[in-house]
Amino acid sequence: MDGSADTLRFEEMRAAMVASQLRTSAVDDSRVVKVMGEVPRERFVPAAARPIAYYDRDIALGNGRAMNAPLASARLINEAEIASTDRVLLIGAATGYVAAVLAELAGSVVALEEDATLAAQAREALAGMANVTVVEGPLVEGWAQGAPYDAIVIDGAVEFVPDAIVHQAKIDGRLTTGVIDRGVSRLAAGRRSEGGFGLVDFADVDCVVLPGFSKPPTFQF
Repeated sequence: MDGSADTLRFEEMRAAMVASQLRTSAVDDSRVVKVMGEVPRERFVPAAARPIAYYDRDIALGNGRAMNAPLASARLINEAEIASTDRVLLIGAATGYVAAVLAELAGSVVALEEDATLAAQAREALAGMANVTVVEGPLVEGWAQGAPYDAIVIDGAVEFVPDAIVHQAKIDGRLTTGVIDRGVSRLAAGRRSEGGFGLVDFADVDCVVLPGFSKPPTFQF
């Protein structure tokens, strides 16, 4: 298959993903829909997985990590209510796909990844996007150097959100994440206030599990 035919095939797959997954599943921010209809997800997945880049399923990336299905990431981004002037922290950058989407929506993005191989792939894939910075460090610690953030997107499921990450959001800043509750993953969102922070589930959607967020034995959700 020549390059032009391959490009057309991916464009058709991307349009089908938008029509069958996003528009039918409460992704109601038109900016999110438009950007996810334009960002070439196939460039961010392993070569062998490109034929399924737009399927409603996660994609293995190696070393126990996986890329979220398009719908899971779309719902997290949609619920984060990203504004064009926002400074956003993405936790779990993987190969950079969600960072690329956020970069088209926000003013600037700090994309945190702890796997050095994935971080290198993200930097390469995001080269040329001046408003994205890929940083390396433990996901569970967030990236305090760039705080405070208007929004924090944790692109995966965690057993709990550490206070250290919550405190990196501005007061009234938004945080969206996948949550593991009794073995089931859900998507949840919350806002930081002067009085504290809490998450509210908004969708029962499968989400890839991020490393390092095991709930402490004495923690109560």
